[in-house]
Amino acid sequence: MFNIDDIRAQFPILSRQVGKYPLVYFDNGATAQKPLQVIEEINQYYSDENANIHRGVHFLSQLATEKYEQARNTIQQFINAHHAHEIIFTSGTTGSINLVASSIGKLLNPGDEIIITQMEHHSNIVPWQMIAEEKNLKLKYIPITPGGELELKALDELITEKTKLISVVHVSNSLGTINPIEQIIEKAHKVGAWVMADAAQSIQHEPIDVQKLDCDFLVFSGHKIFGPTGTGILYGKEKILDQLPPYQGGGDMIKTVTMEKTTYNELPHKFEAGTPHISGGIAMASAINWLQNIDRAGALSHEQNLLKKATDEIQKIEGIKIFGTAKSKAAILSFLIDGTHPYDIGTLLNQQGIAVRTGHHCTQPVMDYFGIPGTIRASFSLYNTADEIDYFIKALDKAVNMLRG
Repeated sequence: MFNIDDIRAQFPILSRQVGKYPLVYFDNGATAQKPLQVIEEINQYYSDENANIHRGVHFLSQLATEKYEQARNTIQQFINAHHAHEIIFTSGTTGSINLVASSIGKLLNPGDEIIITQMEHHSNIVPWQMIAEEKNLKLKYIPITPGGELELKALDELITEKTKLISVVHVSNSLGTINPIEQIIEKAHKVGAWVMADAAQSIQHEPIDVQKLDCDFLVFSGHKIFGPTGTGILYGKEKILDQLPPYQGGGDMIKTVTMEKTTYNELPHKFEAGTPHISGGIAMASAINWLQNIDRAGALSHEQNLLKKATDEIQKIEGIKIFGTAKSKAAILSFLIDGTHPYDIGTLLNQQGIAVRTGHHCTQPVMDYFGIPGTIRASFSLYNTADEIDYFIKALDKAVNMLRG
């Protein structure tokens, strides 16, 4: 059973003050806070287990290797990948996308096509633009509607026999839209195209089964799922990862090296050059274990109740405009208020202990579509409360009145 008091008690940072006010943290779309279990796991590694992995014959190296590979198994089971070697540790969602773009790019020919969407964050736009320019590929995008949903009908016209990959965000970080990636995957596979799902904003909210989805790649970051920063995952189907060339050279990705030639290691190490973020990988698995031990259905219901309450209450403020009104939304609320600037609102909320994000949220094409420079974004997590929503609305109302004089 989901108990908000028990949940909050496990996050030390939630008891701190910001000035004279209790912290209200509504910037979970940028990064989530960490439960004590994760913090203690990092401390345990550096206090008692620190060593490099995979090659040492001594006790500490073998212990660290065992825990790191167990972490890989935990993540495999978490997303129901078929094999543990389909789980590649990376530096985050951005690192994962760049890995896929770079490796796939080496297999593509001029004229081949990649499809993304208009609501991608920059990390799922720029790597594709770079590889498209380098390889003379055609980059297309699925447009969005005024409500912030994908125009899926347009996809039927965009997909051709030249389409090699579709990379799509599961949940928009600036609009909250939950995209129907199942439909996109089905359409892509009919022409033999691969699909990469960006789960950076979805993996923390509800279970994802990569075998059920039948996605070819899935990427996410550890820090948005209550784990450490600088960690991430690339999942890929074994048969596809085997086809891709390595991304970076050195360290665990080699099998043999002579002065004339290098042979490459098997999965997953082929894509894990250099010393990895060992404590981060172990602690990310700890975060996942923590998440799996709570009532996830109850947590999702709680987040949706927070979103509904915040959406209902904020619309009572004169001049409010919400961006992202999709039927299916995660707990993300982006908005502007007539006669005020987002930065000023964010600053005044901060002075009352409330952390929100202001700006373009690394989705400038979305802002361009709506003709705005940015929004104020409140993104909720399972440890936020209805009382915090009430306080947020009062603080927002106060800020607006101050700015309007």
